[in-house]
Amino acid sequence: MLYDMTSGSLTQVSKTTFAAEAILERRHLQAAVRDRIEVLGDDLLVVAEEFGEFEDTHRRIDLLCVDRSARLVVVELKRTEDGGHMELQALRYAAMVSVMTFDELVSTYARHLEVLGEEDHDPDSARSRLDEWFDHLDEDEPVISREVGIVLASADFSQEVTTTVLWLNEFYGTDIRCVRLSPYRHEGRLLLDVQQVIPLPEAAELTVRLKKREAAARVAKETHRDLTRYVITTPTATTEPLRKRRAILALVQALHAAGVPAARLAATVPENKLRPVDGVLDGDALWEHFRGIHQQAPGRRKRWFIDEPLHEDSVTWVLFANWGVNTETTLDALLGVAPDGFSYAREAEQA
Repeated sequence: MLYDMTSGSLTQVSKTTFAAEAILERRHLQAAVRDRIEVLGDDLLVVAEEFGEFEDTHRRIDLLCVDRSARLVVVELKRTEDGGHMELQALRYAAMVSVMTFDELVSTYARHLEVLGEEDHDPDSARSRLDEWFDHLDEDEPVISREVGIVLASADFSQEVTTTVLWLNEFYGTDIRCVRLSPYRHEGRLLLDVQQVIPLPEAAELTVRLKKREAAARVAKETHRDLTRYVITTPTATTEPLRKRRAILALVQALHAAGVPAARLAATVPENKLRPVDGVLDGDALWEHFRGIHQQAPGRRKRWFIDEPLHEDSVTWVLFANWGVNTETTLDALLGVAPDGFSYAREAEQA
């Protein structure tokens, strides 16, 4: 129940239905949710609407999203009071999109931006936006997880739907959220109450954290990704366990602060991955100058530590941000030019 207590007393607000309000599923409800996708989750980015690029079928996903861990999320919307059989439909869609590659995701998102009338809807811009969305990932090119999340949003859900979702989540490790969209009519205005009913909000944070940890372990195993973290020790401090890119940045910054010249660090780091530009520059100005000199595509800003450069005399030095299998080789090389008191260790070794 929803109540108005403006006057100090409780007045019940009349619940209505989407059908009674002539709210159409695709034209009205879907468009409204698409433009404010955060009502279903603040970790969602819409990459396609009415996505139907499947072989031998004309089925379409209402909204296809991606979360910040590079996992696709299928969003199915219904204006009905029972949800129909949306959970079964969404499972089919999840299976069909689970083979999408990162390049296919970029192309899909570029087409979506074009449909929305965005001026910068080319693949480079789409790739750049996705890079920013995945700003915490270490990979040079994110691996799209085979695991696909599902969000079911409906005016209500039948017991058949909720029982199925709870069973799948508990025993098969799926990540399906049910969000109830309840319309109300009050003083000439149409209001929408949005409530997540599965999983319960009180347990959602813990559930998501556990699932992300399990998913990361599965993806690492499937793709042979090395998720090792490193602890950097200097004469004055010891860092927390850092991802590969952050570990190398921390050691480079510490060595430079200890008096090792940037040019010597650049000669030590392999493959021209510490690069100079003339002038003392920062932020967007640095990036524009840097990419012009070093011929970098607009979407590659994430590949460099543009926001954490080294300044020495009248030169700015920028470190590469993706290291992969070269991490320990580079750390060892940097220790070769380090004064006493510098070292590194894998997180497990540190413990």
